[in-house]
Amino acid sequence: MLIITIKQGKEKSLLERDPLIYASAVERVDGKPGERNQMGATAIVQTSSGEFLARAAHNPKSQIRGRVWTFDPNEAVDHGMIKRRTKAAIAKRTKKKAPPGQPIRLIVGEEDGLPGLLVDWYNGSPAYLVCQFQAAGVDAWKVPIVQTLIAETGCQNVYERADELLRKGEGLPVLSGALAGNAPPDDIQIIEDNVRYAINIKTGQKIRFK
Repeated sequence: MLIITIKQGKEKSLLERDPLIYASAVERVDGKPGERNQMGATAIVQTSSGEFLARAAHNPKSQIRGRVWTFDPNEAVDHGMIKRRTKAAIAKRTKKKAPPGQPIRLIVGEEDGLPGLLVDWYNGSPAYLVCQFQAAGVDAWKVPIVQTLIAETGCQNVYERADELLRKGEGLPVLSGALAGNAPPDDIQIIEDNVRYAINIKTGQKIRFK
């Protein structure tokens, strides 16, 4: 079992439900060497006196050493939790169907209990899901996240866009490419606030039509 012990006096932010654990707050990390070096491994977070604080995704290569999954001692971090949170985020943002061509931000990191994950749905024809895995925890759960996205939206084309600065800061490889289906073309048309744009969803760059 991987255990992150917080320095005495540094637990206040966690008690106030701050989901980020910085290296400066960590007293020690206990566990097998393979676990301590595993990117995104789930750890129990405790006070210096051994009291439970949270379960978090551990990252030994980032200044943000942990990102909290849950403050509930009875909630397991497993495939079921990841799928439930992904489904809940999608359901919340698709209650009202967006017009074709209007992109939808389906998942917003900590707001949806999936810290470091951003997902946009470009629901044109064909449709594309664009995912940004900006933290080690969600990166480790990439497969069930993508499976759930496809199942809940019916969109078969899933593309990963890598933010180089954020991924390097997390110690993660900078990789972009299709995770399922086909990669998007260089430009597609979208509508935002009744204005038409051409966007390269591989990079996020867009050009407004005059």
